Amino acid sequence: MTFSLAKRMAAEALGTGFLVAAVVGSGIMADKLAGGNTALALLGNTLPTGAILVVLILALAPVSGAHFNPAVSLVESIMGGLPWREFAPYVMAQVIGGCLGTLTAHGMFDLALVQASATARTGGAQWLAEFVATFGLLMTILAVVRFRIEAIPFAVGLYITAAYWFTSSTSFANPAVTIARALTATFAGIAPADVPAFIAAQLLGALAAMVLMRRLFARTGA
Repeated sequence: MTFSLAKRMAAEALGTGFLVAAVVGSGIMADKLAGGNTALALLGNTLPTGAILVVLILALAPVSGAHFNPAVSLVESIMGGLPWREFAPYVMAQVIGGCLGTLTAHGMFDLALVQASATARTGGAQWLAEFVATFGLLMTILAVVRFRIEAIPFAVGLYITAAYWFTSSTSFANPAVTIARALTATFAGIAPADVPAFIAAQLLGALAAMVLMRRLFARTGA
């Protein structure tokens, strides 16, 4: 079944919104309950994020492809899976949905709806982490779509769960989510000034993964 662009945009906004609400909301809850134990708080933030990704992809992939991520949409457009005329609408829906997800999380925890994060996430190590996180995410998506497409929801959810812990940035790996997380002064936040470098690293990581996987899957010899 083919869905209209408006319906696919709605699915992208809804999915990205729920994803960000899970990231921010679980961060707020984990921070409250962890009693100052940062490792426990991060674990409480990680598990809901990985779990909601599985659910959202299963629920919305048949409608929009369940990108929920401008880096994924960019690679899809370059590879011909998403028409270029639909790239900007997809990204707009993802960013708007993500920002609404942050506001919703604030509302659920009775916090000020509009905030600005002061959490500094910057420096070469953090940028490298975002490059690696997004590279790995796109590598996972491109490989699993090719060989085990039915496993995509679980592969993506498990990858992000792992990447929360093996990257120093805790694996944002998503420009729309990064923008949305700049709007919260809670556990999951990122200072607005640090957003552009994160997004640049994410896009470079996504493009590098695309180039490598295309080469790896090429039918020609070496």
